Amino acid sequence: MSDRIPVPTRAAGLQRVNDFAVNAGVNYTKTRNYDFGPERRDNVSLLSPYVRHRLVLEQELLAEVLKQHSRTAANKFIQEVFWRAYFKGWLEQHPDVWTDYRASLSALLGELADDEKLLDRYTAAIEGRTGIECFDTWVNELVELGYLHNHARMWFASIWVFTLGLPWQLGADFFYRHLVDGDPASNTLSWRWVCGLHTRGKTYLARVSNIASYTDRRFLPHGQLAEEAPPLVESRVFPIRPLRTPQILPPKQRFGLLITEEDGAPESLLVNHTPVCVLGALATQMRSPLPIGHAAGNFAEGAVKDAVERATQSFGVSGELTTTDDWANTLMEWAATHRLKTIATAYAPVGPVAELVAGATRQLEKNGIRLIQLRRPYDSITWPQAQRGFFKLKEHIPAILDRLGIGDDRFGSEAV
Repeated sequence: MSDRIPVPTRAAGLQRVNDFAVNAGVNYTKTRNYDFGPERRDNVSLLSPYVRHRLVLEQELLAEVLKQHSRTAANKFIQEVFWRAYFKGWLEQHPDVWTDYRASLSALLGELADDEKLLDRYTAAIEGRTGIECFDTWVNELVELGYLHNHARMWFASIWVFTLGLPWQLGADFFYRHLVDGDPASNTLSWRWVCGLHTRGKTYLARVSNIASYTDRRFLPHGQLAEEAPPLVESRVFPIRPLRTPQILPPKQRFGLLITEEDGAPESLLVNHTPVCVLGALATQMRSPLPIGHAAGNFAEGAVKDAVERATQSFGVSGELTTTDDWANTLMEWAATHRLKTIATAYAPVGPVAELVAGATRQLEKNGIRLIQLRRPYDSITWPQAQRGFFKLKEHIPAILDRLGIGDDRFGSEAV
């Protein structure tokens, strides 16, 4: 494994938090937008794979940063953490956007088989053969390492849609298949934002001057990029759906714990509850009908494996890992083996895990077995503020931090 690919364990994530927290204030604010290349990533946290799989929780990350900085000094980093909560909460309340994306992707993959010109352009893009040096470099970086700087992701998506003229769904799928921090909400909604669908009419145009400036002039794509970015349009309107009511695990309930790639911190998920057995299950292969990147697949599997190992040690019970996508029958057999009538798991937000959990829940219920999803307080506090744009949630960040008991401004403001 390349030493630039993160180690998929909670211990490695917490170490990265410890190493980075001191730089989360003024230094981060000044340099976060620069993409200096994969050999120099000291200006960003590199924590997204750990937070996405919740090997590191947002709440503990924010707490650690705010031990060393005031809220004012760490404001930009705090906002970046809450962007994840915003995307998760928004998609949770607009689940039809995900369903529409999946259906559109399926149709477009069918078109690739019939449209030779589209297939040629798509293949050149995902193989890094467009002739646009920065774009082709980012393709290779993504495939090899499973990571791109956030600014590069925006440039990439803009070039994909407005310069190469490719469907955004195919680009979102390419990212989702390869990113070690690939997330249904953040990935889908970021692509929609770039092409003017999330914030209607507002697009993001990759400009030569911006790329040159923020890559330290590593790339100068003169005359190669689109000069305008007309917003894409869609006729469908996606209504707001109410958030599901959080479920509660009854006291003294005998249950098995299901660990998924949505939450790799089972020790803090279960307070005053101890499972009789633990099962880890993967949904990574369900990200796309196309092959999943090695970096993304390995990280997700490693994260779930690490969580299972920690859970078995923490709770003193047996644990196992399955890679099948037939969750319904697997959970039925597991429940029968351990005489379970209740299975608990971390809440599964919109995405492949939620789809597999929903299918398994229906099958389990037919056999008298209950599958309970436990939602973390952080999500229950933040998601209701994510019905519209990010800046609506942003207004509530100080109050959210107060409710969580995280940080204050006793440090004062750091010089900028």
